[in-house]
Amino acid sequence: MELVQPAFGLVFWMLVSFLIVLFILGKFAWKPILKALKERETSIEDALRSADKAREAMENLKADNEKLLNEARAERERMLREARDTKDAIINEAKGKATTEANRLLQMAREAINNEKQAAITELKNQVATLSIEIAEKILREQLKDSAKQKELAEKYLKEVKLN
Repeated sequence: MELVQPAFGLVFWMLVSFLIVLFILGKFAWKPILKALKERETSIEDALRSADKAREAMENLKADNEKLLNEARAERERMLREARDTKDAIINEAKGKATTEANRLLQMAREAINNEKQAAITELKNQVATLSIEIAEKILREQLKDSAKQKELAEKYLKEVKLN
């Protein structure tokens, strides 16, 4: 049974050995170990605070980026709106100038047509008058070949002149 129950001397020396190891560990090991644990705990807390600060900084940067992005979008929309307005103004101005020029050209064409029409009418009247005179001359020559007809015609015109 000795193997199952230890002797008093063995227990005493084990207790003394344990207390010596405990004293040595307490004197030399516990303080550095506790100090190392405390430093590790402090560094973990610092790292967590730094991570929180970094997260807040990232959130602030993200908010700033969103703000800048929204401002850029608004600026782009404003520039596009100004470009559309400018384009519309240029198109309207060009249409106005084109309409004015078309009206001026149309008026000039109408005046030219009227002038040509008047010239053609005058030319036609002149040609009709010339043809009428030529026809009348030919008719008179034909009718006045005979001297008796000439005298008769002359007397007729004299009577008409006296009556007027």
